[in-house]
Formats: sequence, structure tokens, C-alpha cells
Amino acid sequence: MKKWLSLTLVGLLLGSMAVAEEKLSMTEADRALYQEMLENNPADIFVEEGAEHLEELGGEEALAKFLGVSEEELPRYIAGFPRYIDKIGMVVAIDQMLQAFTYDQGKKPYPLKSAEMDGFAAYVKSLANGEKINIDVNANEHMKQAYKLGKEMFEMRRGKRGLSCYSCHSPDVVGLRLRMQILPDLGDPKVKAAATWPAYRMTKGKMFTLQKRFQQCMKNALLAKIPLGSPQMVALEVYVTDMAKGQEIHIPGLKR
Repeated sequence: MKKWLSLTLVGLLLGSMAVAEEKLSMTEADRALYQEMLENNPADIFVEEGAEHLEELGGEEALAKFLGVSEEELPRYIAGFPRYIDKIGMVVAIDQMLQAFTYDQGKKPYPLKSAEMDGFAAYVKSLANGEKINIDVNANEHMKQAYKLGKEMFEMRRGKRGLSCYSCHSPDVVGLRLRMQILPDLGDPKVKAAATWPAYRMTKGKMFTLQKRFQQCMKNALLAKIPLGSPQMVALEVYVTDMAKGQEIHIPGLKR
């Protein structure tokens, strides 16, 4: 392993690997519950609420007009987020774009941390279901800078443990187990990381956006949480989404 990988993380990984395989596997009851949820994702109700909210704001026609695209182009356009929006003046994720859109329609936007925004963002991203992620990190200087910052945030070691996103997602540790979970390669088509968020987390019993998932990881690693919607957090989403470029979008996702 690379020298930067902290002894703390190595210890956690080795400890996790020492647990018997049967204890790491899903029980038959959990597996049955997961299969049931695949067919009846609890997140669907939140997504439907998001659909109702979009209709209150003028529906897909109004959203497409705000974004400067046709309704036919809307799904593919949504598959390119996060992206730079000229009228907003910065690189934004879908939820921030929806805040601007809501304000433009004369309504009060949902806060980024709210469950209502999670459902709203999930529904709008679900409009791109079946499309492949087509984020373009070289589209302009704004996106280039966001990608660069995102890479820095992904690799930046923080906190007393000196951990980073890369600590759990580098080739050195991918496939090992930490806290009962396999550490995934975020660019693996089987993982479909950025293509399946917002998602419902079974262990938490609620919806999460990708940025909120980042915050959970930071909390677990005892790192200060980067604020939702901040340039650093959006840049991190840009970087991770680029890893999933070409993967088919499936919203809402279902996670452990």
C-alpha cells in the first residue's frame, strides 16, 4: 500500500477482513427485503412528490425553457449535470439549479438540506433515466476549474486521521471491507455510483443526494463536513460524476 494510507485505516480494514465471511454477508431476511425494495423502492413516494412540485412550477416545459433547451432535449441535458449555467453564473448540481428555477418562477426554493429538495432533485434527474451520464468537464473554463478542485478535494487528506476520499477508493483498497461494506471503485460500471443518486438508503430509512452521501462519509471518517452546495462540494460531485461518465442513469437508486 502507498505510504500515505494511514495506519488507522489499515487497521480498520484488516479488522474488518478478519470477521467471518458469513457475518459480512446479507442474511436471507435482509436479502429478501432488498429484493422487495428493488421492486417497490420506498423512494418512489418522495419522487412522486417531486413530480407534483415540478407541475406546480410549470412542468417540464417551464424547466426546459429556463434551461434554454427544448423538452425533447431536456433528458439528455439533465444527464450532463453538474454543469455551468450561464444565467446562474456558476457550476451547479441539479438541486441548486432547481433552487434558481423555483425562484425564477416566483416561488420560495426548498433548502438544499431538506427532504423536499431530495425528492424534487430525484424526480428531475429521473427524467434522464435511460440516458447515459454525459458530463463534459472540458466544456469551458468553469468546468475545468471545478474538475480540478474536485480532484483536489477527493485526494485531500484531512482531520486527525489524515483520511481522504481516495483513502477508501484507491486501487490499493478497492474490494476490501470496511464497516461491513466492500470499498467500491466509483468508476466501475457495476457500481454506478453517480448514476444512481439520489437514492434511498435502507440503513437510514430515507432519501439522500450524492452530496449528502459525501457528508455521511466525512462524518464517519471524523472529518469536518463540507457544506452542501459549496464550490468544494459541487466540485467533488463533478469529479465523482465524471468517473461514471457513460453509465446509464437509474433514479431513484436503492442502497444499503
